[in-house]
Amino acid sequence: MLLAWTIIVLLILLTALYVAAEFAAVSARRSRLRRMAEDGHLLAARILPVLQDGRALDRYIAASQVGITLSSLILGAYGQATIAPRVAPWLESLGGMDEAAATSTAAAAVLIFLTTLAVILGELVPKSLALQNPTRAAIFTVLPMQWSLYAFAPFIAVLNGSGVGLLRLLGVPATGHRHVHSPEEIELLIAESRDGGLLEPLEQVRLHRALRLGLRTAGQLMVPRARLAGIEADTPFDEVLRLVASNPYSRLPVYRGSLENVIGILHTKDVVAAYVHGGASGIASLLRPIVRVPDSMAADRLLAFLRERRSHQGVVVDAAGAVVGLITLEDVVGELLGGVADEFKGAQLQAIRLSDGRLRIPAMMRLDQAAALVGARWQGTPDTGVGSYVVQALGRVPESGEQVVIEGVDVEIEVIEGDAVMTIIAGRRRLPEEDGAR
Repeated sequence: MLLAWTIIVLLILLTALYVAAEFAAVSARRSRLRRMAEDGHLLAARILPVLQDGRALDRYIAASQVGITLSSLILGAYGQATIAPRVAPWLESLGGMDEAAATSTAAAAVLIFLTTLAVILGELVPKSLALQNPTRAAIFTVLPMQWSLYAFAPFIAVLNGSGVGLLRLLGVPATGHRHVHSPEEIELLIAESRDGGLLEPLEQVRLHRALRLGLRTAGQLMVPRARLAGIEADTPFDEVLRLVASNPYSRLPVYRGSLENVIGILHTKDVVAAYVHGGASGIASLLRPIVRVPDSMAADRLLAFLRERRSHQGVVVDAAGAVVGLITLEDVVGELLGGVADEFKGAQLQAIRLSDGRLRIPAMMRLDQAAALVGARWQGTPDTGVGSYVVQALGRVPESGEQVVIEGVDVEIEVIEGDAVMTIIAGRRRLPEEDGAR
């Protein structure tokens, strides 16, 4: 009896080995195994080629499935042949059964018991262990699996060939096992990694943004045409110098007539260099070319597009070729990282006059200064900032793009970071009759 139970335990352990090998093979991280193999780990070097080759991985999985099936069948047959005959007389004496009924009942009871034991100890437990430590499980099982590949080679050839033939009859291509995941699955893995403590919340947000970058277009990330601050091509150099000195941006679009006709980009360092060398008669000689970008171009393609042309910005045009905005590398990287400031932003708190007459006002500008610019009756303490005043006036943190009226002034919330207002766009103060008409 001891020998019989020893063999049963060994068969259950054999099933567990094949189950662990299968789940470890489809869950192990190739990058980690590659590093281990490069460091001289012999078992990692053995399993890595299997995981990198779809067909080899398919045979590996097939070997584990054949092993699971054979060990389970042998376990059931052996248990019925060795354990059931010992249980039948006991049932016959207890229940008053005849020999045939006791034998049948014993066989069924032993099969159910061994199947339950095999499912728990031979499948569920090793599956959980393999999924929790897939790399270790893959390394632990690689040698027995390679021996099994040789032993089961005829079975694998017949079964895989039959499966491929059936798939072809159904018109389904046989691609084999591969370590590929959809974006949704990758997002789930990222979320699980954060829940498991492997990723910080900020890292999860950045990875999520990176996955979704291809779903955002230039038209969604650009600065709309109405918000652009540009320079007329015929502006005298002295005026250009003043505008550049008071502007927090290092690159400004230059247009002729209107922003519909952007002819180039002006770098502030070029203006400074021209001033140092004695000034310039105009800015035409200082202009750098600017590329045109379709508003439907995906953000991930836009990065490569601008990099290939060695440009930091582009004019966004619609299907008809009309200018609808300006896109910069900062806009795309900001979508990925959550906001990256221009090299001259933050140090200055000047308001910027946009092409439609409105003012872009930084949140850190003093309230009294901003109120004087827009002619508003905004009141607060001397150190009150525009951003704090907007939140206080609304009684809540507004959303990016939200349009509100504060003390008779049309205000558009341009940028929100976290729970803080970063910039607003303010129009002129409404007259009393305009308020009454509305």
